[in-house]
Amino acid sequence: MLKVTLEDVAREAGVSLATVDRVVNGREGVHARTIERVRTAINRLNFEPDRHASRLARAREHNFTIILPTGHNAFMKDLEGEFLASRDRLIHERVRLSIVHVDVFDGPVLAEALEAIGPEITGVAVVGLDHPAVVEAVNGLTARGITVLTLVSDLPSSKRAHFVGIDNFAAGRTAATLIGRFVGRRPGKVGLIAGSLALRDHIERRNGFEQVIAREYAHLDVLPVREGRDENARVEAAARALLIEHPELVALYNVGGGQEGIIAALEASGRAQAIVYVGHELTAFSRRHLVRGTIDAIINQDSGHMARSTTRILLALREGAPIVPGQEHIRIDIFLRDNVP
Repeated sequence: MLKVTLEDVAREAGVSLATVDRVVNGREGVHARTIERVRTAINRLNFEPDRHASRLARAREHNFTIILPTGHNAFMKDLEGEFLASRDRLIHERVRLSIVHVDVFDGPVLAEALEAIGPEITGVAVVGLDHPAVVEAVNGLTARGITVLTLVSDLPSSKRAHFVGIDNFAAGRTAATLIGRFVGRRPGKVGLIAGSLALRDHIERRNGFEQVIAREYAHLDVLPVREGRDENARVEAAARALLIEHPELVALYNVGGGQEGIIAALEASGRAQAIVYVGHELTAFSRRHLVRGTIDAIINQDSGHMARSTTRILLALREGAPIVPGQEHIRIDIFLRDNVP
């Protein structure tokens, strides 16, 4: 099929090309009845405006800022790499992309970074901390006409426009089922390590995990969660403490980052093959230890899909274009050593 053009719409509606251009781009000076005729022609011909060409014609640019955590979280580094990989392509579409690193575990610091966003920025994607100051800063950006997305961890109580990430309740339930199946009928304790319980994704994963364990694997006792801020050293200390304090430990679930810390603690304990370990995000490091058998399963969200989806959604929201739910749905991947890509 040939692509429907503005000229086709003008011919169908019986108006000039300039009139169609005004209607498509939302400019004033067109009578209401004429607007209706043009829109009817657009629907009849299934015309889809070329947003890229429109931006070029009007010299319109978008400036997007992505706020990612400081530190050495391997998944966040992969996510940053995906954004950087798309930056050159986006420039040709008149979209400028900048990345800012902030301690997202510190509410006032993250809120200050959001409040410092300048008027030249049209869209922001941020890994959100569930903190009153952060919610207020997001609402302030929205009030200034800046489109805000939450990325990986949501802030549903804020006025953010969209969330890009997996269903974290489902991810936690999935982790519980995997651990329950791997452990079998052996009774014992399960250690739980999170980055921060101020991050909504970590809260939701923990809640989903505990819900399934309590309902379906009552012979397993989930220990109180320990927080490691996704830092390898802190996570390793938390895991070592669990292994020392609980000789009856049969499994570990790491809700967030810090995989290297967990692996170091398991290997130092000599119990790496005896403890069932499920974590998040397939990185070069976690892949290696999944294949070796130290990690039993990885629950993953595709960083490339997330980066592409973030820019697509920001563009759609800025230009009034529809969002395709199926295209932007970030699915939960489960990787074992047998299906690792």
